[in-house]
Amino acid sequence: MKTQTVSEYNQVIRHCKELFKKKTLDYGTAWRILRLPSITDQIFIKAQRIRSIQEKGSQKVDDPIRDEFIGIINYCLIALIQISMKDDDRMEVGYEELEPLYDQWAEATRGLLENKNHDYGEAWRDMRVSSMTDIILMKLFRVKQIEDNQGVTLVSEGIEANYQDMINYAVFCLIKLGYHHA
Repeated sequence: MKTQTVSEYNQVIRHCKELFKKKTLDYGTAWRILRLPSITDQIFIKAQRIRSIQEKGSQKVDDPIRDEFIGIINYCLIALIQISMKDDDRMEVGYEELEPLYDQWAEATRGLLENKNHDYGEAWRDMRVSSMTDIILMKLFRVKQIEDNQGVTLVSEGIEANYQDMINYAVFCLIKLGYHHA
C-alpha cells in the first residue's frame, strides 16, 4: 500500500516538475515578482475554479480540472521556493538552480504524506475529490489568515505545512482522477 502511494505520488510530481521546467524555460522566473499573498491568491483562483466546475457540473473553458490541480501543486512549490529564497532578490534564476529546491520541497512533502498516511491509514483513498477540493480551499483560507497576521500563529502549524498539505491533497486528487498513469 505504502509503495503504491509513493510510486503514484512520484509519477504525479514527475509530470508536474516537467511542466514547471518547460514553463521556466519558456517564461523564465517571472513569478519571482510575486509576493507570497499573490501566490496564495493564484492557488485560490485555481481551487475556486475547480469547486465552481464541480458544483455546476459543467465548464465553459476547455482547460481540464486536472490542469488546475497541477497548477495548485506547482504554485505551492513556487511559494515554498520563494520562502527558501526570501533573502535573494534576483528576478531571474536558472532552472538548474531551481531544480534542487523543487526536489527538496517535493521530497519533504512526500515525507509528510508518508507519515500522515501511516497515521491515517490512507483515508484519502475513500474521500471524494470534491471534499479534498474543499480541504484545499480551507487550507488556503488558513494561509490567508496567517499572511494577514504577518506569519504569527499561536498554536497552529506554519504556512509551509499548509502549502505542503495542499500539495498532498492535490496529488491525491490527481491520483483519484487517474493522472498518475498519464
